Amino acid sequence: MRDIKLPRLVYNWLSTAGVFIAVIAALLMLILLAIAAYREDTNPYFGMFLYMVLPPILLFGLLLIPIGMFRTWRKWKREGQESVPKWPYIDLNKRSHRNATFIFFFGTIIFLALSAVGSYEAYHYSESVTFCGKTCHSVMKPEYVAYQNSPHARVACTACHVGPGAGWYAKSKLSGAYQVYATAANKYPRPIPTPIKNLRPAQETCEQCHWPGKFFGAQQRQFNHYMYDSANTSWPINMLIKTGGGDPKTGQTAGIHWHMNIGVRVEYIVRDERRQEVPWVRITDLQTGRVTTYQDSQNPLSEEEIAQAEKRIMDCMDCHNRPSHVYNSPDHMIDLAILTGKIDRGLPDAKRVAVEAMATIYDTEEEGLQKIANYITDYYRKSYPELYQQKRVRVDEAVIATQEAFAQNIFPEMKVRWEGYPNNIGHFAYPGCMRCHAGNHTSEDGLTITRDCNACHTILSQGSGERAQVATTQEGLEFVHPDEVTGEAWKEMGCFDCHTGVAP
Repeated sequence: MRDIKLPRLVYNWLSTAGVFIAVIAALLMLILLAIAAYREDTNPYFGMFLYMVLPPILLFGLLLIPIGMFRTWRKWKREGQESVPKWPYIDLNKRSHRNATFIFFFGTIIFLALSAVGSYEAYHYSESVTFCGKTCHSVMKPEYVAYQNSPHARVACTACHVGPGAGWYAKSKLSGAYQVYATAANKYPRPIPTPIKNLRPAQETCEQCHWPGKFFGAQQRQFNHYMYDSANTSWPINMLIKTGGGDPKTGQTAGIHWHMNIGVRVEYIVRDERRQEVPWVRITDLQTGRVTTYQDSQNPLSEEEIAQAEKRIMDCMDCHNRPSHVYNSPDHMIDLAILTGKIDRGLPDAKRVAVEAMATIYDTEEEGLQKIANYITDYYRKSYPELYQQKRVRVDEAVIATQEAFAQNIFPEMKVRWEGYPNNIGHFAYPGCMRCHAGNHTSEDGLTITRDCNACHTILSQGSGERAQVATTQEGLEFVHPDEVTGEAWKEMGCFDCHTGVAP
C-alpha cells in the first residue's frame, strides 16, 4: 500500500500537533458517546468532559493545521524558496492535493456529524438537573438538596429558571458565564442572596403548568404542631384555605388568588433586598380603572422616595417565593418527624431536644451530624437513664431523624439556614402575608388592607384532648393559642414575632 502523500505545507510541527490533537479528541468523543449510550448513572463531570471540554479541544486541533501551514508558507516565502505559489491553492492534478481534498471532504462530514450530535447533547446536558445541581456541587448543594425534597422535584430546573424560547436561554448562559467565573475565583457570597434579580416573569414559567383562570374554590389542610412540653402535646389545626381566584369570568374574584393580576393589578415598593418590608401598595381594578394606593401608616414613604423607587408588579413568586428550594425551620421539620413516626412522641421532651440540637450553629456538616447525636444521646442518658436503657433504639431513631432533617435544610459551609430564606406562604415563622396584611396599610380615603384572618382561611377544628374544638357553623372557630397565653397582646402581633423556627 502506497504512503498517503499530503501537501508539503502540512509537514510542520504545528500542523502535525494539530492532527494528533484532533484525532485523539475525535476518538475520545466517539468512545465516550458510545459509553454514554449505555450509562445509567449521571456523573456530572462525565457529561461536562464529553460535551464541553472535548469539542473545544477538537476544534483547537483542527485550527492548528491551517495555522501551521500558513506559518510554513510565510517562512518559505520570506526565505525566497523557489516555486512558492500563493496560498491557499488546490491542484487536483497532484496526488497530495487529491489526498488532502479527500481527507478534508470526509473529515468535514464527520466533524459536522459530531458537531450536530455534540451540540444537541451539549444543549440538553446544560439544561439538565444534573448539570445545574451537581457541577458546582459545593455552591449549589443547598439548592440541589432542597430541590430534591420539594413539590417540584420532577420539574427540571430550567423549566422555572429559563423557560421556553431561545431568548431566555441565551440570557441564562450569559448570566451563567459570570457565575462560572465567580465559582472558579471563589468570589461567590455565602449564603447566595435571594430573590434572584431579573428572574423571568411567572406568567411565562409557572403559568405554563398552573392555569390561573382555573383557580377557584377552597382547599382543606391540616397543620400538625407539637408543643414544647415534656409530653410533646399534639396541637393540630384543620383549616379551610380560601384559595379563591382572580378571574372575573368565573365570578370568583376573591380569596388568596385574588392577587393574580387577572381582575386587578397589584404593585408594590419594598425597602429591603429580600422584599420583606412593603411600605407602599397600589391596586388597580382592571374592570373599572379605579386606583387605590395604600401606605404603611407607621412608616410611610415620602413622595420623593416613591418617585425614585422601583414599582414591582406582584406575581406568583411574591408569595410562592420558595417553590423548589425550601429551607424549613427545625420546628417544622421535627413536627414532621414526630407526625410520621420517625421520632417517638413518647420520648419526653423529644421535640424540644431535637429542635435545640438541630438549630445550634455548626461550622461544618460533619460537625453538626456528630454533635446532634451527642446532644440527644447525652440528654436522655443523663436526664432519663432508665428510659434511655429501655428505649435506646428509639433514641437512636430520633438522632437519625434529626440528622436527616439537619442535612436537608441546614448547610454550614454555605451558611444556609432557614432564617436567611423566608418563605412568604402563610405567616407562621415569617412575615409572609403580613407584609401587607398587618392592618397598618391605609389609603387617603380611609381604606385599610384587611387583617381579618377569615379573609384567607376558616378554622374547622383545633387542639387535642380536653381542649379539642370542632366548628359547627360555616364561620368556623376563633383561633385559640395552645399555650394559653394570658392577655390579648398576642392578637395584635404576628405569629412570626414569637415563632422563629426554634424552641421559645
